[in-house]
Amino acid sequence: MSFDRFPKRRPPLPAEFARIYLAHYKTNREGKSPASWLSKKMEGWLHKQVAGEGCGLDCGAATLEIGAGTLNQLEYERREGPYDIVEPFRDLYECSPHLPRIRNIYDTIHQIPLSPVYGRITAIATFEHVCDLPQVVARSGLLLTTGGTLRVSIPSEGAPLWRLGWMLTTGLEFWLRHGTNYGVLLRHEHVNTAAEVEQVLRYFFANVSARVLGLNRRLSFYQSFICSHPIVTRCEAYL
Repeated sequence: MSFDRFPKRRPPLPAEFARIYLAHYKTNREGKSPASWLSKKMEGWLHKQVAGEGCGLDCGAATLEIGAGTLNQLEYERREGPYDIVEPFRDLYECSPHLPRIRNIYDTIHQIPLSPVYGRITAIATFEHVCDLPQVVARSGLLLTTGGTLRVSIPSEGAPLWRLGWMLTTGLEFWLRHGTNYGVLLRHEHVNTAAEVEQVLRYFFANVSARVLGLNRRLSFYQSFICSHPIVTRCEAYL
């Protein structure tokens, strides 16, 4: 399989968007506006899929969360093992009440030595943002211990129901507040479609199970994947 389109180049963000970018992101993630509150309630599905039900055999396993943001995933976690994060934007997490729970903080996954140390690697609404997604997924495969899983949840970017959903909620609110098109911000942020994310996951992992919040891939708001048995030869060859 060819990944010639990676690494992708993020469309530049116009100056008027850059000025409000971080404040909007934090407000959206924390659910501080009516539309973002509704989105956060919907996104609870993403977090629950990644957290799983209860605390199973991997309860004490080390976890790495990629793109931890405001650390809101920890509101759903019941496991007791070490918890590391990859998050380059300190402003997002530095005031979080969950910060004492974090063992190690990395700016990028490339700072982590390649050895199997994590029983779980998670990413919630992150992989649609990653310009060199195959690189990140390949490294994740090599960081997992035997029997470990990569658990990923994403919006159904590229699907019509997802587009309609954001246009009638966050998009409308963004227009009323800032007088400009939220789609410009999404095109800057969401460089990968849901179909592309799934394609990359299935290339580097032998077992990938999928769920959707909706009827099917196209008629869904969100999708989640549990990936196990990384194909080590492919991961190593790509890197």
